[in-house]
Amino acid sequence: MTIAATDLRPVLIAGSWRDASSNSTFQATDPNRNETLTPTFPVSDWQDCDAALDAAAEAAVELRRLPATKIAAFLELYADKIEAAKDALVESAFAETGLARSPRLADVELPRTSNQLRAAAAACRSGNWALPTIDTQAGIRSCYRPLGPVCIFGPNNFPFAFNSVSGGDFAAAIAAGNPVIGKANSSHPETTRLLAELAQEAVNESGLPAATVQLIYRTSHADGERLVADPRVGATGYTGSRGAGLALKSAADQAGKPIYLELSSVNPVVVTPGALAQRGEKMVDEFVGSALMGAGQFCTNPGIVMLVAGSETDEFIDGVKARFASAAAGTLLSPAVARSLTQSVQTLTGLGAELLTGGGESESGRCAVANTLMRVDGAAFVKDPEGFQTEAFGNASLMVVADSVEQLCQAIDQLEGNLTGCIYSSESGSEEADVERITFVLEPKVGRLLNDKMPTGVAVSPAMNHGGPYPATGHPGFTAVGIPASMLRFGKLTSFDNVRPPRLPCLLKDESPMEETMRLIDGQWRGGSV
Repeated sequence: MTIAATDLRPVLIAGSWRDASSNSTFQATDPNRNETLTPTFPVSDWQDCDAALDAAAEAAVELRRLPATKIAAFLELYADKIEAAKDALVESAFAETGLARSPRLADVELPRTSNQLRAAAAACRSGNWALPTIDTQAGIRSCYRPLGPVCIFGPNNFPFAFNSVSGGDFAAAIAAGNPVIGKANSSHPETTRLLAELAQEAVNESGLPAATVQLIYRTSHADGERLVADPRVGATGYTGSRGAGLALKSAADQAGKPIYLELSSVNPVVVTPGALAQRGEKMVDEFVGSALMGAGQFCTNPGIVMLVAGSETDEFIDGVKARFASAAAGTLLSPAVARSLTQSVQTLTGLGAELLTGGGESESGRCAVANTLMRVDGAAFVKDPEGFQTEAFGNASLMVVADSVEQLCQAIDQLEGNLTGCIYSSESGSEEADVERITFVLEPKVGRLLNDKMPTGVAVSPAMNHGGPYPATGHPGFTAVGIPASMLRFGKLTSFDNVRPPRLPCLLKDESPMEETMRLIDGQWRGGSV
């Protein structure tokens, strides 16, 4: 589609909303009606990217000179503005994603977004995230310093909390002292534009560099790869599909640029015979609630359940099947998500998975696929683990039924890296030997190990790891959720060796003005509270 520039939504570059340099456009879809929405958005060419990179590079220099308190004040002001604009943001996100206004958007995701911005502000203000370390005997001091302009690619399933100009990656990058170039997700560009307007207001009012926050909506694949590899970029945060993420990673890796990816995860849930014997009906309720929440469109959705054959297992699967069949299918985020889910189900059944219920379109008039449950035996899974781990993003799950705990462990050992892994077991402790074996093979495969709890919720906690081995993420040592740990992705560890005291960063001076900062001095933590 080609349209006059005056009819397009503008991009935000160097502190100004301006017409994009663009030869093509796109529009989002209302998934509740499967209809194209009115606003039209540009596909930016390299001219826009180049201008944004130049402005970000200048902003990065200015931000390094500013006190952390000023950056923290911006994050807090932005959080206030998001809450004040709640109604308009919720309506826009509902129209573009089909996610429920309440409780999902208004009562859960939007407050989470403002709260994590404030958590990032607190970490920025204290300086604890930078791990200031002082060795007086060697005359060496170190801490994390801003890395430079950060590009953020947001996902389709969290229009606020993981948005490229408001979400966790954004908050972490800004709090670490870096400007952000946000690339909107094509599923919710108008919501992203509204957020960027609020962010720019907060930038202006708090006195940060004009290009602290910039926004483009879409680029060609070639320009996206060129963007993450550009010498002016410090790092990239990406949440989305495995294929697109790996293409960006290849480009960034070749240029030696850090890129932090969240790609795909089937999040295995292991259920022992003892758990089913004690609370089988409750397990059905817990699993169905988790699997169908938000039409299954969570990166922590339980896509695979692993069990040992037996009568309780059959009863559990029958119970889940009945609930899947009777529950209304949720609205999917876009036609592309519906197509991808259908194709994944076809792949799994083509490999030999038994289709127990669902598998096709739910109804006309909206983006939806019938709640889908499949089953495969453990031997088949072990024979083709890669195929049976095809991610079916949405309201679909696969039951893997092993003939023994030994085969169950063999299947677990064939799992790819995942964000989460759960173990449900007997509350009496009678299965501890088996659970120990299961845990030993499952723990290396996941970023977060749960017991007797479904994985869907991701708490904004300092102890949270929202990461894991590939292909859950591109690097197993970092988290996308949890301040201050998530900020380390966007910092550069710097040592100051025999540097004169007046030239040291504030965090490393003997009399630091940042009173709350905990500093590791000669092996002992000293200063404010943890």
